[in-house]
Amino acid sequence: MTSGSSSASNSTPQPPPHRRPLRKMTARGRAETHRVASPLELFFDLCFVVAIAQAGAQLVHAMAEGHAGEGILNYAMVFFSIWWAWMNFTWFSSAYDNDDVLFRFVTLVQIAGVLVLAAGVSQAFDNHNFLTVWLGYVIMRFALISQWLRVARSTQGAERTMALRYAGGVTLCLIGWLGVLILPESGRPWLFLVMVLVELCVPVYAEKDTATPWHPHHISERFGLFTIIVLGETIAAATVAVKSGVDEHEALGDLLPIAAGGLLIVFSAWWIYFAVPIHGHLRSSRQAFVWGYGHYLIFASAAAIGAGLEVAVEQAVGKAHISTLSASASVTLPTALFLLTVWGLHARYFKVGIAEQVVLPTSALLIILCTFLGDWAVPTAGIMAALTVAVGLTMTAYRGARQEERAV
Repeated sequence: MTSGSSSASNSTPQPPPHRRPLRKMTARGRAETHRVASPLELFFDLCFVVAIAQAGAQLVHAMAEGHAGEGILNYAMVFFSIWWAWMNFTWFSSAYDNDDVLFRFVTLVQIAGVLVLAAGVSQAFDNHNFLTVWLGYVIMRFALISQWLRVARSTQGAERTMALRYAGGVTLCLIGWLGVLILPESGRPWLFLVMVLVELCVPVYAEKDTATPWHPHHISERFGLFTIIVLGETIAAATVAVKSGVDEHEALGDLLPIAAGGLLIVFSAWWIYFAVPIHGHLRSSRQAFVWGYGHYLIFASAAAIGAGLEVAVEQAVGKAHISTLSASASVTLPTALFLLTVWGLHARYFKVGIAEQVVLPTSALLIILCTFLGDWAVPTAGIMAALTVAVGLTMTAYRGARQEERAV
């Protein structure tokens, strides 16, 4: 009887380690094969884009009403809170995702937090009331703190110290962000700058003795997928704006050039970002910090392109109370910033010779100059972005042909 019970017990299928209800939060292998984004991570990204869409919509409203400076400042502040919470989870999950029940539950809590934050974006822009945004940020960050405490409980030595530093640093930052609720409006931008620096320093301090075992291929894939989602949101926002303009004003002829130019810009942005595989360049924590932090500008500018296209559409149909120059700049400036940032973060490492190196910076400058072309600014900028892709492909093909000739 005992033997039979033992045999039955041994024959009972056991879930694989990463599917068990609860297990220790230990590091995953940095060289782990077939490491890809999980369905939970993809769901996480999609929910974060809801908040980005809200921030973009409020930026459009502010710029269309002629409050560009105030709108950009509020956008930068709200976008940072969204991006920073997303990035912290992304790097954490690359190192410690064990996909058990508790990990999934805490991740869903973080998703709930970003939805709360998204609900408060309009209040932050219109009334400078950051209470709901702060509350959503608190929910997300407390969830992350619990994850780091779980790592500390599961590890020892330098790794445990690192986890405790992360938990303590994030907690102190949460206290610091209370200033957005207490300080007068004139002091909030300065608090924002200080707190951004403090937040950026937490990972550097936490990992000064030992680094998290993040996975280069997984990290590059996660950032790439989020870039795709943000660019997709850009196209969706521009499409809604064009549809609204056509339905309300029957101005299809005026909007087609803007729509065509916008599509060329977004398609080119996707092509340029994914032209080279960056994971091989992410060899050290220092390189990873610079690359990861720099994506604030990539994500923010990619989302701002969509907002700019909406502003350009509203200006073309007479709904925006701004000049053609301002509407054009709302598209060309974030496009140029996107190109320059992508070049600075990873494209330049794969360029050979001065001619290849100057393509993206030159294109960014020419797109900025397109701002002064009036109604043709956006379509011309789109053509310029497409030509940038064509020139890059031609140079790469020429270099490959020359290398083959030399090899022969």
